[in-house]
Amino acid sequence: MKIAVLPGDGIGREIVAQAVKVLDRLRLPLEMHEAPVGGAGVDAAGEPLPGATLRLAKDADAILFGAVGDPRYDALPRAKRPEQAILGLRKALGLFANLRPARVHPELAAASALKPEVVAGLDILIVRELTGDIYFGEPRGIREVAGEREGFDTMRYSEGEIRRIAKVAFEAARKRARRLCSVDKANVLETSQLWREVVGEESRNFPDVELSHMYVDNCAMQLVRDPKQFDVVVTGNMFGDILSDEASMLTGSIGMLPSASLDEKGKGLYEPIHGSAPDIAGKGVANPLATILSAAMMLRYSLARPDAADRIERAVAGVLHDGLRTADIHTAGTRRVGTDEMGDAVAAAL
Repeated sequence: MKIAVLPGDGIGREIVAQAVKVLDRLRLPLEMHEAPVGGAGVDAAGEPLPGATLRLAKDADAILFGAVGDPRYDALPRAKRPEQAILGLRKALGLFANLRPARVHPELAAASALKPEVVAGLDILIVRELTGDIYFGEPRGIREVAGEREGFDTMRYSEGEIRRIAKVAFEAARKRARRLCSVDKANVLETSQLWREVVGEESRNFPDVELSHMYVDNCAMQLVRDPKQFDVVVTGNMFGDILSDEASMLTGSIGMLPSASLDEKGKGLYEPIHGSAPDIAGKGVANPLATILSAAMMLRYSLARPDAADRIERAVAGVLHDGLRTADIHTAGTRRVGTDEMGDAVAAAL
């Protein structure tokens, strides 16, 4: 099984190194090849997504990604900025389905901004369509109308795009509690009216999954009022971008949350949802658990090794139960550790 390892910038190299350490401890037939991406790609080859890196990603069975971005590159033209690397990978690899689990470990319930009893036991999955919607719709631009500037974007979804993300969400729900909530704004948007119709049609192929619909503004409210009512949520690109970030904060730290971006055949890019955090890069204090859990998702979704994924997730839970904490999740009565020590602890727990 061939893995493209793309650490990227900031804390990316530190956290990916811990995930690789854990994968090595599993002693699986994994062939890992590293390449520069983001600012590291600009430094190495003048491009955030060098051709050699893209070829490696295309040839791999899965991609383990760190993070990109650094203020040092803010003056570059938009096409040369580190963040363009992840957009380029999504487009080139057809990564249309973004899976973001938000799970609260019992030991971390008190770290949430919400009351512990509201989030204790929380385990939801947000399935976000990643390559369509208003972020990619045409026409778009800034023009002058009646003597003043006007910005415009186009929200657009085809029936096929909606159907394929709905299928991913239904299949994910079938493996969990068999409940799927589709989120839209069908009371206002034509795009959402089509979304709701197509998701409803697709539900006929999954009679064992309970389907409900919710407007996005209500969903945003319900996520903080009663988040445990949700199991799997499926929504479009823009709504999913907002809701998944909201859900991430229910857990107390974005340093705990992994993600997967999948193509139609199950190949995926796996990354923590947090950024490159250049302000703490090189200090050995970053939380590697989201990246380690992203590696577990990689084993489950792309490499057909759910047994190994379960082992990693149990090891992470065991380390938290033993009281080890990085700075972002540290509380009184627990032991504060650095990036390397946390990675070592998870590897040892295996």
